[in-house]
Amino acid sequence: MSNILEIKNLRKKYKTFSLKDISFNLPKGYIMGFIGENGAGKTTTVKSVLGIVKKDGGEVNGPANEQIGVVMDTPFYCEDWTVNDVEKAVAPFCERWSKSDFESYLGKFSLERKKKVKELSRGMKVKLTLAAALSQNAELLILDEPTSGLDPVARDEICDILQGFVADGNKSVLFSTHITADLEKIADYITFIQDGAIIFTGTKDDFLERYARVTGGLDDVNVEQRKLIIGYREHKTGFEGMIEAGNSARLSKNVLTEPISLDEIIIFMNKGGKVDG
Repeated sequence: MSNILEIKNLRKKYKTFSLKDISFNLPKGYIMGFIGENGAGKTTTVKSVLGIVKKDGGEVNGPANEQIGVVMDTPFYCEDWTVNDVEKAVAPFCERWSKSDFESYLGKFSLERKKKVKELSRGMKVKLTLAAALSQNAELLILDEPTSGLDPVARDEICDILQGFVADGNKSVLFSTHITADLEKIADYITFIQDGAIIFTGTKDDFLERYARVTGGLDDVNVEQRKLIIGYREHKTGFEGMIEAGNSARLSKNVLTEPISLDEIIIFMNKGGKVDG
């Protein structure tokens, strides 16, 4: 399996935050969800990959920038541009720009060419940026919180489009988002970052199977068993938390073990600190 993007020991240091030897690979033909709480380092990683910020060390190997379609959390188009102006501004810088694809996406997203950017809602601006990115015949799409501000129907539509984008097996998507429900639908791989360090990178199924949600009564676990529970939290009727699947057998039979969601993993990790990846 060949990779479209390879990141090795990426480092970037700020006064109050740093990326710590970030390493992960994105294979061709797949969608990778890039997850972590706000401030974990997702956007810094994305900007380092794109060369928007200068990295302090490490290697990034991937397509040339003109072969990467980018959708950042804040569209960068001039507010007084019309949708038509956006195409005029973007197309000359994209060697493989497809006017017909752009026209098709405008129709799918109900975007009028005469509308000005400032007249578009937050969601419609994101759709415009995505339409432009998808019309570049790019090999790699890098999306930083693209579905933020979109309603569930629009998000589902975009998820379908992303799956279609990678269907030929030669294109890939790096999808950074806090809306993990979207990733549970379409992501093949997950890379989880916490405090500037990679906690996990691998298939989504492996990630979800690695952890389990646990609940029980306060008397169902002793002090040593509680140390195994990530994000342990007590409430009036008992406790809840997360455990590595391999440790679940060390708990009492009275403790209920259930499948866990991506969202819950992030929450429990944030409450319980780091676990070696």
